[in-house]
Amino acid sequence: MKKKGMIVSILSMALLVPAISPVQAVAAKEAKVQSVEFIGMDAPAAAGDMAKVYSTAKVEVTYTDKTKKTFPLSYKMLMKSTEKIGGIQAGAALDVTGKPIMDNSVPGSQVPFVSDSPDSNSLMKIEGAAPTGKGGNPLSLITHYEYITNDQSGQSAYGLVPASMSLSMIDQNKTNGELSVTGLKKVDFSSVDGLWIPCNGSLTPWNTHLSSEEYEPDARDYEADPTKTYVAPFTKNYFQDANKKGNPYAYGFIPEITVHSDNSTSVVKHYSMGRFSHELGRVAPDKKTVFFGDDGSNTMLFMYVADKAEDLSSGTLYAGKWIQTSEKNGGTANLQWIQLGHAADQEVKQYIDKGIKFSDIFETADKETAGFTKIKTYPSGKVEWLKVKPGMEKAAAFLESRRYGAILGATSEFNKMEGVAVNAKDNKLYIAMSYVEKGMEKDEKGEAQDDIQLPKLKSGVTYELDMKAGQKDKSGNVIHSQYVPSVMKGLVVGQDLKTPDEKGNTADVNKVANPDNLSFSEDMRTLFIGEDSGMHTNNFVWAYNVDTGKLSRILSVPAGAEATGLQAVDNLNGFRYIMSNFQHPGDELDNFKMPADLKAEVVKQINENFDSKRAGAIGYISGLPSASVTK
Repeated sequence: MKKKGMIVSILSMALLVPAISPVQAVAAKEAKVQSVEFIGMDAPAAAGDMAKVYSTAKVEVTYTDKTKKTFPLSYKMLMKSTEKIGGIQAGAALDVTGKPIMDNSVPGSQVPFVSDSPDSNSLMKIEGAAPTGKGGNPLSLITHYEYITNDQSGQSAYGLVPASMSLSMIDQNKTNGELSVTGLKKVDFSSVDGLWIPCNGSLTPWNTHLSSEEYEPDARDYEADPTKTYVAPFTKNYFQDANKKGNPYAYGFIPEITVHSDNSTSVVKHYSMGRFSHELGRVAPDKKTVFFGDDGSNTMLFMYVADKAEDLSSGTLYAGKWIQTSEKNGGTANLQWIQLGHAADQEVKQYIDKGIKFSDIFETADKETAGFTKIKTYPSGKVEWLKVKPGMEKAAAFLESRRYGAILGATSEFNKMEGVAVNAKDNKLYIAMSYVEKGMEKDEKGEAQDDIQLPKLKSGVTYELDMKAGQKDKSGNVIHSQYVPSVMKGLVVGQDLKTPDEKGNTADVNKVANPDNLSFSEDMRTLFIGEDSGMHTNNFVWAYNVDTGKLSRILSVPAGAEATGLQAVDNLNGFRYIMSNFQHPGDELDNFKMPADLKAEVVKQINENFDSKRAGAIGYISGLPSASVTK
């Protein structure tokens, strides 16, 4: 809304502004936003609040004339994963031809597989996009559907059914910024043999979506017995061909999705970025350095430096070594980087197309043997003795990145490494470690490498990493990036409880437990943290001010649900958003000790609200002042 030069731009709220004189207008125009502070909300107490997604948090804006104003936040749901938009079910799993994959687990009842697990969001503006028909600004929203929790018989369907992704056409109200879905399409992954368990993702500086493929299948297990992994049922369901053989090396990469002005999409997989349990890839301000989460136990810290800015088709992959200097506050370490190799996507893809197997890359032993290296890393989680076959170093680096990195001495002890965010102004990187345990504890058995030796902290830590230019790798070669992490230390630390509280929480409800999604707002100087906690009955989204250290709870999702899809959008046509989804509401509530009548009422209301626990939801936190707000 504009009036005599005064701009007021608030998400999803129309503010009544009294008439002002020209002199007042000039004064108002000069009083711009100086800082933004989040005022947190309490954890839910009643069953009704525990069974829904909501925010009662606030934002206090301080202006340059030292006056302040407070704005309430709220949650706006765009759609459930089970909803049909233009006849297309948002979370439907599709086969290679684009048809819904049917769930036949109950005799006489054939229904489509539909995900309850929406994850990553990328809200973006595509130049030249057609009007929505509702009179607002046209926007686009990419959303992941990570997996399907159960089939209709109640059996686990995790990993057995190919994942999917949607492109929603969004109308942005020009007056108040409110978003609404006007159309939806499913993204076609047939050119890359389907999409494997996409977890988090990010929007690149050049306005494409970086997806992910988490928990890569173990090619060693698959070669020994194809039934030990999800590859066989995934392949059968995706290609609808029981005779088609799967290929574990086709999955575990970073897909990049480009949205075009006609609402079509194109997909590539970046094989040169390494194959591991990609939580997501986050691009640095130089538009060529990329950082990753590597989810699972005994995982690794990776960095990729592309040959050219805005082009991730070729580059150099590095793995990090943790050199511990303190065990306090989540631990502190210096980081050393080990170069794994350089490749282009097509070079790596050729190995896959030729049907390369684990045994083509490595020789193995079952005990200490000269010439073999003892390692322990994901996905096997076991002690292995491996030796790279002559001439297979590049294949090892990009198809077995973690195993090869461990052979070269990189640290393979991280546990549940999740979200990644970049603070460009301060040259900081943030990484969420959901559970500091297992490989991150001291190895009393002496099974393998033991770089990380930290006290167990099940509620996890969000780490801060200093990034510097002019760094060299372990071999003394210059790393051609200005954004190389050099020191890693705990920043936001959870607190385990010795006994559960009255709601069944086993971690302090006023601190972050099991951080997962991360997103950083440059102009609000705020790190947003979403939880995937088995320790909080309700998971939360938090706002952490990196200057003041203030931590504020700003969203609660239904009990048993994971907070996902976190994306801080600082400015889209003058409006600001915090995208935030949730998945699998009511999941695993039996694990939480709380009064039986309270638990029963929470479950009842979750079933009523979210299609008997079969629907996750996509939405955003509204009420945020835009960067252009003036008094």
